[in-house]
Amino acid sequence: METFRQQPRAVWVTAFAAVIAFMGIGLVDPILSTIAEALNAPESKLTLLFGVYLGIQVLAMLITGWSASRFGPKRTLTVGLVLIVVAAGLSAFGSNIDQLIALRVLWGLGNALFMATALAFIVGQARGGQRGAILLYEAALGIGLAVGPLVGALLGTISWKAPFAGTALLMLAGAILCAWMLPSDGPRTNRIPVAISDPIKALRNRTLLVTGIGSAFYTGALFTVVAWAPLALSTANKANGHGAVGPIGTGLVFFGWGLLTAVSGVFLGSRLADRFGQKEGVIGAIIVYAAVMAVAAYGAMTHSVLLIGLAVVLSGIPSGVLNTLFTSVAMSSGDPATPRSVASAGYSFLRWLGGAASAILVAHLASWFGAPAPFWFAAAYCLVAVGAVSLVRNDATDHQPVPEDAALIGTEEM
Repeated sequence: METFRQQPRAVWVTAFAAVIAFMGIGLVDPILSTIAEALNAPESKLTLLFGVYLGIQVLAMLITGWSASRFGPKRTLTVGLVLIVVAAGLSAFGSNIDQLIALRVLWGLGNALFMATALAFIVGQARGGQRGAILLYEAALGIGLAVGPLVGALLGTISWKAPFAGTALLMLAGAILCAWMLPSDGPRTNRIPVAISDPIKALRNRTLLVTGIGSAFYTGALFTVVAWAPLALSTANKANGHGAVGPIGTGLVFFGWGLLTAVSGVFLGSRLADRFGQKEGVIGAIIVYAAVMAVAAYGAMTHSVLLIGLAVVLSGIPSGVLNTLFTSVAMSSGDPATPRSVASAGYSFLRWLGGAASAILVAHLASWFGAPAPFWFAAAYCLVAVGAVSLVRNDATDHQPVPEDAALIGTEEM
């Protein structure tokens, strides 16, 4: 508590904006079925709300470091917040699914620009050392991931537009406070120059490349849950003679998912690595994730809303562990001559490429092979990820402590 009490206003302002940004991860899930009914949107376009959001993240990994280096972290952070405000605000006035898809591109870019600099800002300004800053950011992560689906659900009972309007207003307050209270950027000559191509060049490191490929397939499984589970819940409920699962029901499911993701990422990942090693911890967690996806697929086959919802909630445990340990392996395996932020951007480029491809493909898999198919494919993605991680031969990663901020960096681009 002393760590929290002594922080300056600039740190609290950035943490507040981070909470709102993390809330945006689960905001859309509770209202996905409501959007489908209100806008008569096909499933293939609903899942694009996540596919294009992640697709722009892939490109953003190449420009966020360059932008912070060229224009300054405060300008980069503030522009990112403004883009989120514009995208969320205009989404509240959207009249068709195509408009929402286009605005999610803008939202994803804004989120990437903000998250790329928010943690660095908090670490740079916090009192009590890096650990104090990370504690504050961990609190923002947990609150945002858990509360986002509940806010989306509660506002979604009013209208599918209400969660977007609420997010825009909260983020507008954050943008104004950040522009006013954060310290100005220093001279450009004091910043380490970063080229747009540097993250791609970092992938010349074999271990970083293989880890990124493994993470890409796991992230494909992760965003099968995020993009398809709300629709699978409603499909199962309709098969039982009921209507679509409402915002409150879906919101509670993803509240559990977000809470377990945050808690296990911060508290469980590093403990598993200490006991079994980072690589072994990653492989074990992926196998657990594959098993949970099989349960979700069986639930979709038997039209069991309970099984699908339980699988989504429980998937938060291996997901949080993997957000931490995958990132830790990537951070530990980079070339010492390459700045960690550049290596992390290269790894994230591959990671979100897998998530974007999965989110775009998921509805088509369901239309071709049936509602359980996306979950079966997610389980198969996990097996490919296990094969890729098994090829990692850098034993040094298992003998290094998990960086304190690995859980945060592993989650922040979401």
